[in-house]
Amino acid sequence: MVRIFYKEGRLIKRENDIRELGKVQGLVWVDLQSPTAEEEEWVENKCAISFQTPQEIVEIESSSRFFEQNETINANSNFLKIDRDGYETYPVSFILHQNVLFTYRRGDSKTFADTVKKMKVSPETIQGGVDFMLLLLETRIEADADSLEGISRDISAISKDLTHEQKARQEVLIRISGLQEITMMLRETSIDKQRVLSGILRSQYFPEDRKEHLRIILKDISSLLEYTTFNFERLEYLQNTFMGLINLEQSQVIKIFTVVTIIFMPPTLIAGIFGMNYAHIPSTNEPWGFWISLLLMVLSSLVVLWFFRRKRWI
Repeated sequence: MVRIFYKEGRLIKRENDIRELGKVQGLVWVDLQSPTAEEEEWVENKCAISFQTPQEIVEIESSSRFFEQNETINANSNFLKIDRDGYETYPVSFILHQNVLFTYRRGDSKTFADTVKKMKVSPETIQGGVDFMLLLLETRIEADADSLEGISRDISAISKDLTHEQKARQEVLIRISGLQEITMMLRETSIDKQRVLSGILRSQYFPEDRKEHLRIILKDISSLLEYTTFNFERLEYLQNTFMGLINLEQSQVIKIFTVVTIIFMPPTLIAGIFGMNYAHIPSTNEPWGFWISLLLMVLSSLVVLWFFRRKRWI
C-alpha cells in the first residue's frame, strides 16, 4: 500500500492511486506500507530515489542507520509496538529528498495514523517533507512517553499490592520482569532514535531553520531516557522488596519448624529415658508410671513454650 500526500493551497490532500505519483503537484510525503515489488520500483523510478533492502534497514551499524547520498538523507530507526498481544520492535526507513519525505515500513502502525490525524487538525504547519518527518517523530516520542507513564502506573499498582498484602506471589515477579523488559525495549529504541537524529542534526542537507525543532525533539528523547532510568530503579526496588518478602516468608517457616523441633526435644528425651526398661527407673513397674511420664512430657513442652514467649521469640 502506498499513500501519497501533497499540498494544495493551505490543505494537505491524500492520494492512494500510485499511478498519480508523477502527476500530483506539491508532493510532501509518500508512505509505503508493506509495498509490493512493483509499487516500490514505481516510486523509485518516479522520484529518483533508492530504498534499502529489508536486511540493510535492520543493520545496527552507524553507516546503515544514517547516511547521506546525492543530497538525500537516509535514516533507519526502530519503533516499539505495544498492544494486547505483547510488544515488538519494527524498523522504519526515512528518506528525505528535495523536501519530500519517503517512509518505508512493514505492517500497520498507530504512530503513522496519529500523525495523519494531527496533520488534518493543523495542515498549515506542514510546508514540506521535513515538517512531516518532525511531526512523525514527535508523535512517536509522545507514544513512547504514554507507554512509560502506563508502566509507571503499573509499578505503583504493584507497589500497593505488595504493601497491602505483605506477601510474595509468583505472578507479581512475572509482572515485574515483564515491565523491566518493556522498559528496556523503550530505552533501546529511544537511544536508537537519539543516535539517528544526532546524525541528521549534523547533516548539511537538513534545513537550518528546522534544526532548532530537531534539538527540542532530542531533548524530549533525553527526558524519556531519564524517565526509563527512574522506572528501572523503581522496578529494581520492587524486585528487591519482593525477594525480601520471600526471604521473610522462608524465615518464618524455618522459625516455626525450629520452635516445633525444640519444643518436642524434652518430651522426646523423657520418652527415651522411660523407654529404656531398666529396673531401677522409678515408676517403671507402677500402674501410674505411664501417666507420670506423659505428664512430664507435657510439662516440659509447656516450659519451653513459656520460655520462648517470655523471650518474645515467638
